[in-house]
Amino acid sequence: MTPAADFWPGCGYQALAGDARGWLVLSDEYLQWLLARPELALVPESCAAEIALHESLALSPARVVLSAELAAVQDDDARENYTVFLRFRDGLLAAGTLEAYYLQLMRSGVVNVPAVFIDAVVQALLRNLLDNCNDAFEARAAEMLFRSQRITLQDGQMLAGDRATLDMLNETAGLGEVGRLLLQSGALQPTAQVKVLSADNAAQYWQESDRHHFLLDLTHELTQDLSHGLTFKMTRARSGLKALARVLERWVAHLLGVQVQIEPVHQVTDSAWRWHVGLDVESTAILNDLYQDRPVESERMARLVSLFTLTFANPAEMRADVAGKPVYLGLATNDEGVVRIKPQNLLLNLPLASAS
Repeated sequence: MTPAADFWPGCGYQALAGDARGWLVLSDEYLQWLLARPELALVPESCAAEIALHESLALSPARVVLSAELAAVQDDDARENYTVFLRFRDGLLAAGTLEAYYLQLMRSGVVNVPAVFIDAVVQALLRNLLDNCNDAFEARAAEMLFRSQRITLQDGQMLAGDRATLDMLNETAGLGEVGRLLLQSGALQPTAQVKVLSADNAAQYWQESDRHHFLLDLTHELTQDLSHGLTFKMTRARSGLKALARVLERWVAHLLGVQVQIEPVHQVTDSAWRWHVGLDVESTAILNDLYQDRPVESERMARLVSLFTLTFANPAEMRADVAGKPVYLGLATNDEGVVRIKPQNLLLNLPLASAS
């Protein structure tokens, strides 16, 4: 199944070009795309100074902005928005590529730009490394790295749905106040506008990717008891978990230059468990507690969506004390059933022999 359209057309990817390494070189067009985002859009209440600043940046997005220009913006929120944007822009300009900026920001330990900008960068990076992807399941799984997901159980399936989309549909069915009234009257069902991605409808994904209304099946299949009292199932061939694993492999290879293999697993039987990485805050805490033999309540344990093993193609690229051993990954929801993957975790916490 070959992409029939430019998937994620709203992510700004077409304003970027790759360098010899395949990394995305910053362009004026991309900065203009960022400037056109809703967070920085002009509103009827915008003062003359804000209008002048916005229009001048739209023409010359990399130009130096004087502090007096910012100070002249009357609205406090607008002035802060431009201050944050310029800090973000200047970081991108200094780094030269989106990949270099992202790595520098995450390795610095000081993330001083809003998540909305970081997610925009991550989406562009994923769009780049999936440019020749012909697998709708991988493209949909990649959305999990920059958009929060709600995990629900339906007819025995564990389904990941875009949090913002599901919340909007549950409130208004996508039809504003009219939809809200229809939902309250029972005349509409919010689930009617979402569908589980399958082999039968995968071709539709490419044209509809910006709607974020496909559910990804993360169900395990073969029931198996785990060594820590957990129960999971083996994955199917078209599992969303396998698709997510392939995306994470690409992510590590693209940004760190390290080849790894990642597989969903149904149990951890390694008595010499040496290294783990949580893909989110919740799984990090759970895996830390299990590793330290601290008790984990059944309610917290039940939040684990899946475990994975990560192995290096070349063990020499690992730290000597763990070379050749698997790295265990975890994926879990918070207490509201939401998964928020932190893709930087894989880049910062792998046991590499040296900095990549």
